[in-house]
Amino acid sequence: MEGMPRTLSNADHPSEVSVDTAIGEPSPSPPEHPPRRTGRATRPPTWTKDYICASLNSPDDILIMGNDEAAIENLKKYLHTTFHIKDLGAPKYFLGIEIARSHQGISLSQRKFVLEIILEAGLSGCKPAVIPIKQNTRLIAADHDKETSRDDPILKDPTSYQKLIGKLIYLTMTRPDISYAVQNLSQFMHKPKESHMNAALKVVKYLKKCPGLGILLSRKCNMEMTAYCDAYYATCPMSRRFVSGFCIKLGESLLSWKTKKQATVSLSSAEAEYRAMAKTTCEIVWIRGLLGDLGIQVKGSTKLYCDNESALKLAANPIMHERTKHIEVDCHFTREKIQEGIIETRGIGTVEQPADIFTKPLCSRQHAYLLSKLGILDIYKPPA
Repeated sequence: MEGMPRTLSNADHPSEVSVDTAIGEPSPSPPEHPPRRTGRATRPPTWTKDYICASLNSPDDILIMGNDEAAIENLKKYLHTTFHIKDLGAPKYFLGIEIARSHQGISLSQRKFVLEIILEAGLSGCKPAVIPIKQNTRLIAADHDKETSRDDPILKDPTSYQKLIGKLIYLTMTRPDISYAVQNLSQFMHKPKESHMNAALKVVKYLKKCPGLGILLSRKCNMEMTAYCDAYYATCPMSRRFVSGFCIKLGESLLSWKTKKQATVSLSSAEAEYRAMAKTTCEIVWIRGLLGDLGIQVKGSTKLYCDNESALKLAANPIMHERTKHIEVDCHFTREKIQEGIIETRGIGTVEQPADIFTKPLCSRQHAYLLSKLGILDIYKPPA
């Protein structure tokens, strides 16, 4: 199949060559006297602009992707001259990510990794939670909590908390629904308290409800890019900074998302939303450039949706108002890209804003609704 990614496994003897191909060709035997290695690397094959071939490397595995089968085979032959490699065919499991294909597209999930987290946390028999974090949750660091009570002491051994949060951070690669909760919990890695550990276990209970949830890269794509950004007012009780969140989609497929506390305190919600638009614009420019390098052309300008009318007017109006003089120059990067036609700002209702899931805790109904708008799918769940 043209453009089919393949997984290669690297053995311990780089001087030998042994290949198991997925198309039934016999594996070439290793040479009796392998060539001596030199300090100068062998020149790799030259690719023309008609071919795209990329590789993703890890210590033991290589994932090769391209739009031409011959180019992929040439790259594998080049690797065979140096390494002992086994061709495992189309990828099904890579770096903890399970890859499944269907007529709808490609699904990426981490179900096995989720089940391991649940088992290690000792919550295999617990009741699942419907949301990853409770609404109106206020978690405070031990250094800022002057009245630390006996009911919420600092953990004597923070290792278990640190390991759990580290695994949850890795899990956010395919689980955007826990991004806000994990971002909030990752602030307390130095001195976690019992309340922080209970909140982390709440996330694990939520994962037990839907361990197979993952991203669906849809086969149907109109090549139009849309982005959503949001900021929530003074979320952090310690610094009073806003939390920004955004997500970017190509067609119906979710490409990028992020939850992060803003670097400085904003004086108004319009300013915070404007900063969130600037960060989202930077990500849009980078993704469009990356897709362009891969030969993928995005149709038209990227539509950037924001639910703050003042921020939309601030981005579109080229006049520098007196109330916006304190905003950093880099935030006006959005206005420049609007004038260049790269992005187009549009308004959206708060209830319909998918980026809300990255900035605040939501009720179970709204959480499930916005999750469905992101294109998240559980392939292990039987159809209703």
